Amino acid sequence: MATEIEHKFLLRDERWRPAIERSTPMRQGYLTSDARCSVRVRVADDQGFLNIKSGTLGIQRSEYEYPIPLAEAEEILDTLCEKPLLEKTRHYLRFDGRLWEIDEFAGANAGLIVAEVELDDPDQPFARPDWVGEEVSHDLRYYNSQLARHPYTTWS
Repeated sequence: MATEIEHKFLLRDERWRPAIERSTPMRQGYLTSDARCSVRVRVADDQGFLNIKSGTLGIQRSEYEYPIPLAEAEEILDTLCEKPLLEKTRHYLRFDGRLWEIDEFAGANAGLIVAEVELDDPDQPFARPDWVGEEVSHDLRYYNSQLARHPYTTWS
């Protein structure tokens, strides 16, 4: 079984920006999303992906991802996925030898920026950069599948 172990955080400030190694624009949408699982399609740069993730709340979830042809991914996003689609730029950077992914959302989720770090073990220690704020790994509102249904710009 493929397992993702990931911590998600809000950011305190923009001190992370100078450390960006590369950035990738992404567009993704959901075919289905419920308490059991989510099925999404993503276009990142010029690649398409199909992703299936368990609906488990927390840092450890089952995840399966497969490359699909770009034209098919774009067609699925445009015709089959729930709207609005998620639009974001994923920035990659390293801190203390570990890769961090920072998602800067646009569109209906503009203004939201979250940092994620993946681990090999749920109890694995890791250094938190000074620019990392509150952990939101257990807050369902920050899951991408929920942001597609309840965009950040609509929160009160």
